[in-house]
Amino acid sequence: MSRKLLNSPAAYALGMFAMMVPSQAFSSFYSYYYVEKLGLGVGLATVARTIYLVWDAVNNPMAGYLSDRTNTRYGRRRPWIFASIPFFMLFFILVFSAPRGLGDTGLFVWFLTALVLFESVSTLLWVNYGALFPELFRGERLRAKASAIQQGFQIGAVLIGTALTPIVYNAFGFGPMAVLYAAVFAIFMLWFAFSVRESEEARKEAPLPLREAFRETLKNKPFWTFNIANSFAQTVNGLLGSMIPFYAKYALHIPENQVSILLASVFVSIIPLVAVWYVIVRKLGGLRSWQLALAVYGLSAVPLWFGQNLGGGVAAGIVVGFGMAGFLVTPAVLSGRIIDLDAERTGRRREGIYTAVGGFITRSSGLISALAFWVVGTIFGYVSGDEPGPRPETTFRVLISVVPLILLAISFVTSLFMKDLGAPGEGPPAGAVGATPGLGGGGKAKADGGTVSLDAGPSR
Repeated sequence: MSRKLLNSPAAYALGMFAMMVPSQAFSSFYSYYYVEKLGLGVGLATVARTIYLVWDAVNNPMAGYLSDRTNTRYGRRRPWIFASIPFFMLFFILVFSAPRGLGDTGLFVWFLTALVLFESVSTLLWVNYGALFPELFRGERLRAKASAIQQGFQIGAVLIGTALTPIVYNAFGFGPMAVLYAAVFAIFMLWFAFSVRESEEARKEAPLPLREAFRETLKNKPFWTFNIANSFAQTVNGLLGSMIPFYAKYALHIPENQVSILLASVFVSIIPLVAVWYVIVRKLGGLRSWQLALAVYGLSAVPLWFGQNLGGGVAAGIVVGFGMAGFLVTPAVLSGRIIDLDAERTGRRREGIYTAVGGFITRSSGLISALAFWVVGTIFGYVSGDEPGPRPETTFRVLISVVPLILLAISFVTSLFMKDLGAPGEGPPAGAVGATPGLGGGGKAKADGGTVSLDAGPSR
């Protein structure tokens, strides 16, 4: 292994690429596969997501707590990642391999079972992958750079998971597509896992007891403000990805083999725009750039309402790509700072529990998305691909444009309650989490202003 790659932003980004290829294919096409192709009712699909969210409320925080308490010679996070890889592959294939001939009840049971299994092992991977970002990358500038590189890899994966997926499943079917993406995941996830090392110092710190760990997390107001705002924005990410195939069919009236072009218009445009947002973060700082990104993202969804054909859809997709690029880059800088301040106050780095609880909050966006689909579908009469109702075009114009605008307006207003957390090394401003009267920061886990520890490992 090259020492230049070890614990570098590129090494960390390999994990993002690995997980996002199948995860994006899942989030973009599971609704289309089950509702449009197999005929599962929107109501039943929403019930399945609701049941899963109840399980996720327990599963996600506990995964983070257990990760923080793990202590092996291979680190806290890497054992969980290595153990999860084969199960992630298996359950992803299961999602897109529903047996033929199942009735509504059988299809619902299959979908619910596959969903719970896949999302549960996904939790273990994302928690342990994400938990290391604040540990690997210290300082606002380094985090902005690492985030930009990570999002570049993510966008490449998103292009595969969205634009390439219709080509693959039209040629080979959904099952073989899942097998192919599972193999891609395994190759890049193992490459990532062998290219990172965890901090020995972080492993030596005694973890907080269960009750105290959750109490310290739950009373962190900036953490809650940040993640609640992000949950509404994350819902828009999910809606745009999953509704584009429906939007293409019912609003733009284009054939299925052109859906890839529409998806590519959104995600290809993001690639150069990530660099633009990296510059914005450096000039405005984490908080202001994040708030700006939420506002721009909301406005960028409006042109999707006016698309009438492939050309109009592509033009609108490029516009929304600019807003999405901002939301992909800016949150990581603030998230890392929140965890730094907690470490200054508690003397322990608790990336696992923060990543897990934050992940649960943002993953609730899946339920918001499912509820939006069900409510709008009910209003305009869409039930499934077998029963599209009298106004399917309006259904999906509302879902891809009006609903995102509303959700991002809520997200932006929520973000205004977030206070400036200060720059690494300055200590938190008065009133921010971790603020200690008379002290300018300190603490053995204080961010070091931009160096990368050479002993870190996988995270969320």
